[in-house]
Amino acid sequence: MTRVALYARYSSDSQRDASIEDQLRLCREQAARESWSVAGAYEDAAISGASTVLRPGIQHLVRDAQRGRFEVVLAEALDRISRDQADVATLFKHLKFSGVAIVTLAEGEISELHVGLKGTMNALFLKDLALKTHRGLRGRVEKGKAGGGLCYGYRVLKKLDSEGEPVRGDREIVPEEATIVRRIFSEFAAGKSPKAIAVDLNKEGVPGPLGRHWGDTSVRGHVIRGTGVINNELYTGVLVWNRMHFVKDPATGKRVSRANPPAKWIRTEVPHLRIVEDELWQAVKERQKTIASQFEVVAIATRKARAGKLHTMKRPVSLLSGLLTCGCCGGRYGLFTRDRYACLNHQRRGICDNGRTITREKIEQRVLAGLKERLVSADAVAEAIRAYAQEINRLNHERRAQGEQDRKALDKVERAIAGIMAAIEDGLYQPSMKARMEDLERQKAEITARLALAPTDVPDLHPNIAAVYKKRVEQFTQALADHEEGRSAAEALRSLIGEIVLTPGDKRGEVHAELRGELFGILELARPDPNDHRDDVMTKVASCPRNQTKTARPKRAVLHFDVVAGDPNPHQRPASRRSRRRGTKSQILSPKPNQRPAPSGSFAFRP
Repeated sequence: MTRVALYARYSSDSQRDASIEDQLRLCREQAARESWSVAGAYEDAAISGASTVLRPGIQHLVRDAQRGRFEVVLAEALDRISRDQADVATLFKHLKFSGVAIVTLAEGEISELHVGLKGTMNALFLKDLALKTHRGLRGRVEKGKAGGGLCYGYRVLKKLDSEGEPVRGDREIVPEEATIVRRIFSEFAAGKSPKAIAVDLNKEGVPGPLGRHWGDTSVRGHVIRGTGVINNELYTGVLVWNRMHFVKDPATGKRVSRANPPAKWIRTEVPHLRIVEDELWQAVKERQKTIASQFEVVAIATRKARAGKLHTMKRPVSLLSGLLTCGCCGGRYGLFTRDRYACLNHQRRGICDNGRTITREKIEQRVLAGLKERLVSADAVAEAIRAYAQEINRLNHERRAQGEQDRKALDKVERAIAGIMAAIEDGLYQPSMKARMEDLERQKAEITARLALAPTDVPDLHPNIAAVYKKRVEQFTQALADHEEGRSAAEALRSLIGEIVLTPGDKRGEVHAELRGELFGILELARPDPNDHRDDVMTKVASCPRNQTKTARPKRAVLHFDVVAGDPNPHQRPASRRSRRRGTKSQILSPKPNQRPAPSGSFAFRP
């Protein structure tokens, strides 16, 4: 029986969640008519069709196609797979190489002709849609209406036209927020820093934009881009539109903003929206110029100093960028000086009491030491992975046995139906055949539905995966120290680590670091692949988003580490109260009666 994979997608702009179920329902009905066995369903919700790069569902589908899990991919239409011509062609080549055909309800079986013609048509549709949208927004802005989102100090003015349709783009001033805007301008012009302004507003409980806390960036923004309160010309009664345009990076599929020249800006006078007088606006601009001139010399010297350092060209700005989290407020830890991390909610907003900082060198040493020493040397890790592999393989065996049993039963039912049909054609019809046929059709529908809803297998794990995993982690940490492989290894590190939680310790200046990550990430690192080369280890890990295998996690796969160590070499420090209580030996922790168990498929330890 032909095995088929179903794929559905809806974009975030004009469709709804139910669209996914509608598409999958139509595809299941088609699969039933063709007597195909549904091997799995893949979906991407609220994701644009302009690129497949960032879509976990389509990437998961390609990997399963390469593993031979199905022979056909079924979708509602080719534009549900992608509207990008290059992406459609690339996907078609990958699936064709794996011996997998693409079939859609709208076009039938997809060939090179469909890829060329439909891909071009979909690409032109996207371009035409963008131009029409831009033209419509420009016309709205030239009439004095908003062409974008809602900024602080204003609210949407709701009214209807003569035909009862809502009028879009009208704004009105919110008096309470306008008072805050004038206060921010006055305090900045008087010499107060953006950080101090944000801290005071948060202490007073004044809600910021979108109801969030105030930050220094909310106040100062970016001068050229016109972001931030003190750079928004709308407060002076001038609506400025088309400062930026967006292009998609073909390597990542993400939108990247680019500044437009001032000649392309659209400026419209809207005096009814003025909040700040021209004199106050000019005072703020003069202070910004003074600050920029003071730091220009320092910035030039810093750029020259960094340009001569080899490691800045070979590695990311920070190895742990975006991974550090405050254990007190849940906010981000970030670089607030050149080489020191701090809680940004404390430094920029004043809404967190965690004032502990840590140098970049120290936290990187602790994390790398934890990865290499704890993950490689801990026997508990190896034992947990072996147990996990055994459980995964057992579940897969049960799924396959049930699937094989259902397929045999379906084949038996179909033969019985064919036998009755042959008897009827030969003139041997009996009244009892009708009831028998209805019963067989019911059995067929039940078995087909059960096969369609059967969970997709997780790939079997090799019994020696623990040993392979140790070897891969050693190679991984060596690559992090290598200038040539440092960047790809750093990206792989981000794919392994979910977050690093930094919490103040009992002693002065002490910071505890707890590393949390996805077990599936390290299992991908350890998975033996006969076609995998050593040089490709890092990039293969980085190209596997963690959220692609969430539905396949067995609930009993819980791996949790807790090793207290304040320095890269913890055995040279006296044990703290926490370390004496928990012990310094890595161990699998069983959930206590009042303790919430660790998330399924995750690991955590203190480096």
